[in-house]
Amino acid sequence: MKIEFSAIRNLIIDMDGVLWHGDKPLPGLTEFFATLRARGIKFVLATNNAGKTGDEYVAKLAKYGVSAALAEVLTSPQATAHYLAAHIPDAKIYVVGSPSLAAELRAKGLTVVSEAEAQTANCVVMGGIVGHVTYEKLAEACLLIRAGARFIGTNPDLTFPGERGIIPGNGALLGALQLSTGVAPLIIGKPEPEMQVQAMQRMGGTPADTAVIGDRLDTDILGGQRAGLCTIMVLTGISTRAEAEAGPITPDYVVADIREITTQLIGSG
Repeated sequence: MKIEFSAIRNLIIDMDGVLWHGDKPLPGLTEFFATLRARGIKFVLATNNAGKTGDEYVAKLAKYGVSAALAEVLTSPQATAHYLAAHIPDAKIYVVGSPSLAAELRAKGLTVVSEAEAQTANCVVMGGIVGHVTYEKLAEACLLIRAGARFIGTNPDLTFPGERGIIPGNGALLGALQLSTGVAPLIIGKPEPEMQVQAMQRMGGTPADTAVIGDRLDTDILGGQRAGLCTIMVLTGISTRAEAEAGPITPDYVVADIREITTQLIGSG
């Protein structure tokens, strides 16, 4: 749903590839957020990256001179925890991934089993894999899923934009488990609409005044479209202008970077 920049009152903003690459902030970061604050535009920073907690993202932004509240950050682990608390509150969860994923699940009152208790799990949740996944954990997850445990993925990203270039993402290892079990995971993060809808609800927005900013056609942009929202793709991350123009996923806007969005917002009156 395309809307004019002048109509935007709420933004759902991806982080990796939009605001920074790894620990390197992208140009125009502080000016972008200063413009949002000055114009009274609400935002939620919604990321598929499951490697950090919301508090860690707030601290990262502060390091770059940007002040953000915890309520202005929504990670795929937070969205997953929200979904599971609503739909499977009594789950016993085996986590394959980052400590931050386990922390977000526990924060919602969910039960995360230890390695010693792994065989009691009836749900496997994978996310935040970088530096936190071993073959042994994949094997345990495989056995649990084959025995009937629910299979949940925080996000399906096949790749991730690191400081040195593109590296394997959560979706790559979700694929390994799917191939070895014959079971497809339930995905909570983008491109499924659940995260975008949660973010919009936090801001009290509607499709008529909310837009999504992202760098990936297959997650950010598709997820925004599935939620019925206006989509803005930046060219500082994974997807290219040629891919956007070739379809089948076509953003409402394609811009160079967040500096161009700042210019558009200022110029919209």
